[in-house]
Amino acid sequence: KISRIIAIVTIILLRINFCKSIYHSRQFFNTYYKSNQLNNSTKSLSTNIVNNMSQYDYDLIVIGGGSGGMSCAKQAASLGAKVALFDYVKPSTQGTVWGLGGTCVNVGCVPKKLMHYAGLVGQSIHDAKALGWKVSQSSHNWEELVEAVVNHVRRLNFRYRVALKNKNVNYINALAKFEDDHTISYTLKGKNGGFKTITAANIVIAVGGRPVVPDDIPGAREFAITSDDLFTLSKPPGKTLSVGGSYIALECAGFLTELGYDVTVAVRSIVLRGFDRQSAEKIASLMTDLGTNIIYGSKPTEIIKSSDGKYQVTFEDSTGNKWSDSYDTVFFATGRYPDLAGLNLISAGVITDPVTGKIPVINEQTNVPHIFAVGDVCEGKQELTPVAVQAGELLAKRLFGKSTKTMDYDLVATTVFTPFEYGSVGLSEEEAIQRYGEEDIEVYLSEFTTLEISAVHRMTHPRKGESTDFGHTCL
Repeated sequence: KISRIIAIVTIILLRINFCKSIYHSRQFFNTYYKSNQLNNSTKSLSTNIVNNMSQYDYDLIVIGGGSGGMSCAKQAASLGAKVALFDYVKPSTQGTVWGLGGTCVNVGCVPKKLMHYAGLVGQSIHDAKALGWKVSQSSHNWEELVEAVVNHVRRLNFRYRVALKNKNVNYINALAKFEDDHTISYTLKGKNGGFKTITAANIVIAVGGRPVVPDDIPGAREFAITSDDLFTLSKPPGKTLSVGGSYIALECAGFLTELGYDVTVAVRSIVLRGFDRQSAEKIASLMTDLGTNIIYGSKPTEIIKSSDGKYQVTFEDSTGNKWSDSYDTVFFATGRYPDLAGLNLISAGVITDPVTGKIPVINEQTNVPHIFAVGDVCEGKQELTPVAVQAGELLAKRLFGKSTKTMDYDLVATTVFTPFEYGSVGLSEEEAIQRYGEEDIEVYLSEFTTLEISAVHRMTHPRKGESTDFGHTCL
């Protein structure tokens, strides 16, 4: 009889929790969609900290050891909270894995900027000769570059683990998922492994995103690499096809071109969607001057591996014309998706956007009051490392430090590390016109060539015809 009573009470409690989750979901979306803009004041939507933390194993569990998750966990621990952080890297389509630190450190900003710098150094060899330096060797070794990049990243991985330990954050290298809105389950390998669960008063989702590899292009998932794989590629990429017009596609195509590889970028429509159009087109033009081959209005439809190890790629343009070419490496940079599929969010009652798959948040708070999200999983927020870091730190201070300061997502600066770098802050010309009307917008435009490039007479690539001095390199 006692067992039956316990079972009945358990069922009733589960139903009550489910009803609460539905109630909070409705409350959230009433607030979210009826507002024309998010209210950044904690007065309108409090963080609803769970006050009775003693009933849980931890004050805070963070799922994801990237930039946002790490900053939130460390800040919370420094304020006296008991914190656990989960991080687990699922292999890429080509089996690549990496260490603690998330996308930026391992397969994003850090290795990308190092390879970008390597490309700039290569271009400066020409400048050095023109300015009197006696440079005898100008060849490049891909394997040595990868070794330098990997060694630096591993040092960062180690520093992050030490930092978590110094802050008394319990680092758990396992794949976490929700059992309910306060309970996380995971499985550890080894002698003391097995299925385990822990609970927390507050939970932060900071799992980031992964590159999209289309399922509808035969051979893409089998043969193509992404930014998850490029920076640790064991052999030189050779003749490379970069698919996509995103900043990742152009940045990687840019440094590969500067390192001396034959690179083609296949763009379905336009490059750098969402950026200022004139600036985006200037970047593409300068990349063409350097030797990158950009083909517009085209997309790959099939990838076949030939007997010689190369990849035969079939293309189709907007008119239906088809052609093919052979490449040593096919690189996809056609977008990213939030890595939320394995979290079992439904058990926690957390709602995601039906179109993007991301989590709608107000001040990093989801529709479940004690569950939060930071970084690339948040709907409508910039996918930038400094944004995730700042949002994570401010959230921790509100939860455990009595702060009321919220993240300001407006006027965030960003950069594109193509060979000729691009930086922006605020509205693009197109966004300004859309917001204020063309009659109320004044645009001040200037084009020029830098003193340095003018003096050393950098020449355009023969791909554009006869080589000439670079034109205007600044906009």
